[in-house]
Amino acid sequence: MQFNKGPPMTAISQIEKSTALPIPTEFRIEGMSCASCVARVERALRNVPGVDTALVNLATERATVTFKDTVDAAAVLQAIEGAGYEARIETLEMPVEGMTCASCVSRVERALKAVPGVVDAAVNLATEKATIRSAAGAASVRALEDAVRAAGYEPKSGSRPHDGEAVDRRDAEMRSLALRLGVSAILTLPLFVIEMGSHFIPGVHEFVMDTIGMRESLNLQFALATVVLFGPGLAFFRKGVPNLLRLAPDMNSLVVLGTSAAWAYSVVATFLPGALPAGTVNVYYEAAAVIVTLILLGRFLEARAKGKTSQAIKRLLGLQAKTAFVERSGTFVEIEIDEVEVGDVIRIRPGEKVPVDGTVVSGESFVDEAMITGEPVPVSKFVGSEVVGGTINKTGSFTFRATKVGADTVLAQIVRMVEAAQGSKLPIQALVDRVTGWFVPAVILAASLTFGAWMILGPSPALSFALVNAVAVLIIACPCAMGLATPTSIMVGTGRAAELGILFRKGDALQSLRDTRIVALDKTGTLTKGKPELTDFQVSNGFLREDVLAWTASLEVLSEHPIAEAIVKAAEAEGLVLRDVQGFEASPGYGVKGSVSGRSVLVGADRALIREGVSVEGFAAVAEELSGKGRSPLYVAVDGRLAAIVAVSDPIKETTPEAINSLHALGLEVAMITGDNRRTAEAVAAELGIDRVIAEVRPDGKVEAVNRLRQGGKVAFVGDGINDAPALAEADVGLAVGTGTDVAIESADVVLMSGDLTAVVRAIGLSRATIRNIKQNLFWAFIYNASLVPVAAGLLYPLNGTLLSPVVAAGAMAMSSVFVLGNALRLRRIQR
Repeated sequence: MQFNKGPPMTAISQIEKSTALPIPTEFRIEGMSCASCVARVERALRNVPGVDTALVNLATERATVTFKDTVDAAAVLQAIEGAGYEARIETLEMPVEGMTCASCVSRVERALKAVPGVVDAAVNLATEKATIRSAAGAASVRALEDAVRAAGYEPKSGSRPHDGEAVDRRDAEMRSLALRLGVSAILTLPLFVIEMGSHFIPGVHEFVMDTIGMRESLNLQFALATVVLFGPGLAFFRKGVPNLLRLAPDMNSLVVLGTSAAWAYSVVATFLPGALPAGTVNVYYEAAAVIVTLILLGRFLEARAKGKTSQAIKRLLGLQAKTAFVERSGTFVEIEIDEVEVGDVIRIRPGEKVPVDGTVVSGESFVDEAMITGEPVPVSKFVGSEVVGGTINKTGSFTFRATKVGADTVLAQIVRMVEAAQGSKLPIQALVDRVTGWFVPAVILAASLTFGAWMILGPSPALSFALVNAVAVLIIACPCAMGLATPTSIMVGTGRAAELGILFRKGDALQSLRDTRIVALDKTGTLTKGKPELTDFQVSNGFLREDVLAWTASLEVLSEHPIAEAIVKAAEAEGLVLRDVQGFEASPGYGVKGSVSGRSVLVGADRALIREGVSVEGFAAVAEELSGKGRSPLYVAVDGRLAAIVAVSDPIKETTPEAINSLHALGLEVAMITGDNRRTAEAVAAELGIDRVIAEVRPDGKVEAVNRLRQGGKVAFVGDGINDAPALAEADVGLAVGTGTDVAIESADVVLMSGDLTAVVRAIGLSRATIRNIKQNLFWAFIYNASLVPVAAGLLYPLNGTLLSPVVAAGAMAMSSVFVLGNALRLRRIQR
């Protein structure tokens, strides 16, 4: 197996800084079923005093609310309920120590109620416990504990629903849907056979008449359809009717109108046939029941698919260890992960997961960090190396000191970043929002017009034709697919990106990255490794390489220059023994000299050797070749003779050429922005095939360089240093290399955890695939409604006699949502 020594994880672990900015409050909402629900909840939330922005995501069933000043969770919950939906409330019990009187209780209660997302808090002095009710997902345990500490008291670990319970809730919802679907299907099947079989198979009609009879058959159909509508289908009425009464119809309202119309008409035809015009006494019990069954089938398949869209988050959460072996009183004991504290020393054995973030204090090993970087090659860990919770130890054993626990770990930060990206809205969603805002009322209007047109212009029995076609319009036009088209693709796309080591800090970067035309790259630390290395060391005749390198390194170990550090590291890597130095001298701008093992050694630029009377002509050809590569040569003289030519440079990362070629293959122009001199920059660009070079740029000039490049199209800037932060913020999309500084990461829209430039290619590829997937979904959803609503209304009837049965309409509507979800799930198959 091949192992990667790799850089320490210090910079990667600083990603938590990128989420230090104020985070909008999230609320989990139940009961939304279509795009019109989303629009309705957003309108209600934006009308809450103090709310700045409100974004609702149908796929994640969450509302992200940003407040101008103080978070008023109670007002938000009231607005959600007022719109006809339900916000989930969680209850947490937290022991609190140090309270002695009623004023302590009041102080703790006030502190807890001030935490964003808390609806209510009650403190019991006798039991020394605080009971906190908060909007699900809105208030973290850590925030509540910090509030108690700030009030002057000490909280103990509280208990609240964990992520596993959210999974349990979804499983319970699936079981409920499966039960309702099963009951509905069992009751609908005989109804369908009796009614539809009698129409198409004469033998069935005769059998029903001979064994059951017409009146008994109608009574049986009434009973079966009634149980289906007001049993398994009751949920549609519970949500749809209130929304109709408040003049804010949603998808449930359309189902209620359609099925109720078919059922009520059939009830009149069954029990009061004289009230209907001659020739219109027909029953449509099977249509009402089959519609409910098919929509429940669609909901069930949709729920299953929705579960798969969030699997990336589930997998990330599943990476966390459940327990840790922590040193207590000189021995290692196994404790729950929630009990680990900062400063604890933790033991890791081969094959175990690293439970939290920390720094190695003893031992060595190789750790699989694929969950962080997306790279499968294990990374060497030794004393001083940083380790990240959720990574897997491979070979050796080591102990480390915990530096980040709970919500502060890199894994927790990654989960939050992915959830934030998944809950965001892209600019393309604006079109959907504008359409769905009036879509359901427009459908009801279309159904009413259909009913009226058939009543006036339709053939006999006009009432039956009018009813059937109006119901078909109501059912087939439900905008479920429209509401799921964008968020499901975002969820799957950003989740898959996280698994590949690409974190979209801002959801709209998905769309902006897709439209990028120019990729601008910083040189040092982005194209290159960011650390000088000895790249060339050629000796003159009569000298041994090992001797000259050892003498040179012995001299350079006393220098603080980065070039000297690279030479020393090269000598140590080759196992050379460094010698003592006498008479060390350093001449700024020239070089260093001294006596090593009785030899007079001089290391420096050509002018240093020429000043000492040593000619460098023996390496003239080599020096010219090095200069052509953008490398500045140094020379070594031993006892007054030219001994070696040396070149130290910041080497190109191994994967950089492949990344540049791949960017070109995507049709993108590649530019390099660097502070290096033009000759060096041009040499690097020529070696890599970079299209444009902007050299000798000061840190404050990178923004101007990005703006110049923008004249050719949208610019994505890739950088890693502090001096790259302004350019990362200025570019249309900023991509920070994860091994860079925390300042760069904070300024970026996308974080590339591996530090590998091929991740830029993957990020652009994922962006293009996700936006393409969204457009496919939207095309299907819009075309589906645009084409089938007229068919359901009976537009083709005068031409060829085609009518769309409400049963077929229900099946088509259910399958449209399943199609959209299935198409979004294809993004999970994107490979490296």
